[in-house]
Amino acid sequence: MISKEEFMEILEGNRRLTIRTMEAFPEDKLFDYAPVEPLRPFAEMVKEILNVERAFMRGIARDDWEYKDVFSEVSTKADLLSACEKMRGETREMWSSVTDERLAEMKEDPFFGAGQQSHIERLQYALENEIHHRGQGYIYLRVLGIEPPAFYIR
Repeated sequence: MISKEEFMEILEGNRRLTIRTMEAFPEDKLFDYAPVEPLRPFAEMVKEILNVERAFMRGIARDDWEYKDVFSEVSTKADLLSACEKMRGETREMWSSVTDERLAEMKEDPFFGAGQQSHIERLQYALENEIHHRGQGYIYLRVLGIEPPAFYIR
């Protein structure tokens, strides 16, 4: 079992890599490029990552369970990078109030119909969602002829 602090460092390392992936995109391609339908531009996937993080962290830390798209108006790379840092700052702030017991609590999934989950399983889902979408971003970059960041540097 990893500690709460070790799990946060895993989240932080993955976010640093997602940010470096965003930075590799030309601004227009970040918001407008998808290789085929029905895929979305990478910026849209990042907004989803942030919305999932926000919804789960507010629910876990504050028992405020609302899934809302609060990043829909973000339309520049600079603003998206800023939104990533702002959201992670909110997560860090809330994280200090989350106990190991709270992470182990079981609750019916309020957003995606995943059944009973512990809060740590919810956060693992959010991490896997980020990794999945970052992988899509890597493919987009390669199709565009851009070398993605080294995945092992966190």
